[in-house]
Amino acid sequence: MKLNTERMTLRTFQQQDLKDVFDFYKDKAVCNYLLHEPWDERNSAELFNKLLKNNELTEEKQLNIACELEGKVIGDVSVWYTGMKETVEIGFVFNPTYSGKGYANEAVKHIIDYIFSEHPIHRIQAVLDARNLGSAKLCERVAMRQEAHFIQDYWSKGEWTDSYVYGILASEHEASK
Repeated sequence: MKLNTERMTLRTFQQQDLKDVFDFYKDKAVCNYLLHEPWDERNSAELFNKLLKNNELTEEKQLNIACELEGKVIGDVSVWYTGMKETVEIGFVFNPTYSGKGYANEAVKHIIDYIFSEHPIHRIQAVLDARNLGSAKLCERVAMRQEAHFIQDYWSKGEWTDSYVYGILASEHEASK
């Protein structure tokens, strides 16, 4: 898979991307609202190899997409089936060095377009830690609506956390074009 946006290339991960990806996954602030701890030198290669293997979207396999800007990977967008008919979840992580320039918005919007056009998907959803206001705003900018706010529904990193659920239907996406 390879797509081009106005400023970026969206593609599957390649072995040479490890250093760029490690640059943002080692950051404690970046991983604060993720389900895993920051990467370190001991586990980065093993964790990165999982991204390499996730190179297509099927019922059994998730798709991890490298967001490349001028030869540097600045983000990771993941899409996977939820187990509900024709429903996928989307997640995203971007290098904070590149925040505030619209790159995440550009990439996620383009990937949503791609998923709806190339796969028989009825619904795309995002489930995120409610404290992650940057991700919530990104969901809203790409035309996803907040559908739920669950109170202390998820145990993460030693505490109960709230979750937001955002969603967009294929019919809504088509109507917004």
